[in-house]
Amino acid sequence: MSIIWVVLIGIAALIAGLALGFFIARKYMMNYLKKNPPINEQMLRTLMMQMGQKPSQKKINQMMRSMNNQMDK
Repeated sequence: MSIIWVVLIGIAALIAGLALGFFIARKYMMNYLKKNPPINEQMLRTLMMQMGQKPSQKKINQMMRSMNNQMDK
């Protein structure tokens, strides 16, 4: 009977550890991406120039603000 309890507690601890690890890793990555966005103004400027658009600072600011709003949601 005690072996069954040991197995059940082990399985419960494994499931709890996996769930807790997932949420901690998710929170860490969200904070990391917020502090270090995958695209910055220079990358955006280069991308727009490659697409044949002449990027104005106003348009770049607008697109960066839009991407930051998207990340906050």
